[in-house]
Amino acid sequence: MDDVSFWLVVVAVIVFVGYAVLIEYYRKGWQRLAEYKAPADITPSAKVSIIIPARNEENTIGRCLQSIVNQRYPPELLQVIVIDDHSTDRTADIVTGFNNESIQLIALKDHVHDAINSYKKKAITTGVERATGDWILTTDADCEAGRDWISTLMAYQQETEAVLIAAPVKLQARNNLLGIFQSLDFLSLQGVTAASVSRRFHSMGNGANLCYSKEAFHAVNGFEGIDHIASGDDMLLMFKIAQQYPGKIHYLKSKDAIVTAKAADGWRAFWQQRIRWASKADKYEDKRVTRVLLLVYLLNILMLTLFVLSFFNPDLLLIVILFLFSKILLEFPFVNAVSSFFGERRLMKFFPLLQPLHIVYTVIAGWLGKFGRYQWKGRTVQ
Repeated sequence: MDDVSFWLVVVAVIVFVGYAVLIEYYRKGWQRLAEYKAPADITPSAKVSIIIPARNEENTIGRCLQSIVNQRYPPELLQVIVIDDHSTDRTADIVTGFNNESIQLIALKDHVHDAINSYKKKAITTGVERATGDWILTTDADCEAGRDWISTLMAYQQETEAVLIAAPVKLQARNNLLGIFQSLDFLSLQGVTAASVSRRFHSMGNGANLCYSKEAFHAVNGFEGIDHIASGDDMLLMFKIAQQYPGKIHYLKSKDAIVTAKAADGWRAFWQQRIRWASKADKYEDKRVTRVLLLVYLLNILMLTLFVLSFFNPDLLLIVILFLFSKILLEFPFVNAVSSFFGERRLMKFFPLLQPLHIVYTVIAGWLGKFGRYQWKGRTVQ
């Protein structure tokens, strides 16, 4: 083994030790987070405004709204605001076709006259301006929720006095390679989200299932200061609120609060989505998130580099295999526990097999998120 390879292995071992500590921290954080069940005798009293940005969602917006109409929550305490983000399909017609007085449609084109970088943040801000509820729930137009979604969130808020609640999201994916791969990847992200928020380690969340007080949104001036960033309507806002309200950010680990989101249909859509997520990696003011992402990226790029070098130095191949096997053993208990909560343990038999693909995906998506462009909803963003 030459000197360069030797020192790469040494660095990889050091990084792996740090990564092992991190994953164990997340695993314990997930395990100690108690599963919540709302009391049966609680009486809802909070007025809630659900904000749904939608762009060309004619295939999903109907089911999304129907799942909200079916909620076991007093209709008089519920307002649904759909912000049509310049759709060119039947999205607006489907929304108005519900003929439900709780559902309102806002055309974003009436509020945006010049090109901007984050239409989704503008859509949410516009929705908050029209909100009559004290609590804002955000979800996506391709999501569906169980009948106790809102009542569980509000009961939990009442018990904890949280000002922001991150709640679970599950992917609805096809039973093929892409569907299984992105489901496992998403499950691990959900576990990290729950563990990090519950242990106050760093702020993570998903805008498909996020709840916060309207007062807190205004107290931090909404998306001011981050509205130029295309993505980050969830985590970047969470950090602003966490700074203003320390100890008031919670994660709701409850099956009744799970929102199901539609997975990417094809590999191209999947890559564009993940590059979009990665694009905000260097935008976090919460530098703990940045350090975690850097650690994860370093481990994956080191493993990939060692694998490439093994073609020229076969002695490295055994080391790469040992790293891969150790990574699988380290991550499996954590992801398995999360998948059990979401009812997806059937996917775990594919977990070891998909590890090499996950390493390559992490390196490429991270790189393109920093230096490349992506397309989202028909718009090109850099």
